[in-house]
Amino acid sequence: MNKVWQILKVKGSQVWTISKDSTVLEALKLLAEKQVGALVVMDDKQVVGIFSERDYARKGVLIGKQAESTRLKEVMTKDLITVTPEHSVQECMALMTDRRIRHLPVFEGDQLVGLVSIGDIVKDMIEELEFMVSQLEKYITSSR
Repeated sequence: MNKVWQILKVKGSQVWTISKDSTVLEALKLLAEKQVGALVVMDDKQVVGIFSERDYARKGVLIGKQAESTRLKEVMTKDLITVTPEHSVQECMALMTDRRIRHLPVFEGDQLVGLVSIGDIVKDMIEELEFMVSQLEKYITSSR
């Protein structure tokens, strides 16, 4: 099974961030512009949370908060679940499934080094399975 660092090596370590004092509307525009599902929320240079469309849907619009006037600090997820580059893809899938989350910030010590999504994890798992199938097919056909 691959490790998170291998996903980041292929995907890159670009993480889109936004200030905790930005409005939800600013965050939603950035999500759309960058075509990503989550933003890491910062207070100066400190990671303080993560924001996704789900956060706004569940903690904002459903209870009547307006995107134009609501600050991210009001609706972001504050209790981050994080991984390191050495976590396995399988460990990430288990965390995401158990905690019902779609994004994991990747930290090396206290340094943010990337972000992996459920899509990144599933893609890697599929590629790994396809490789194993092709190796098994080669083995089976060569031993006949």
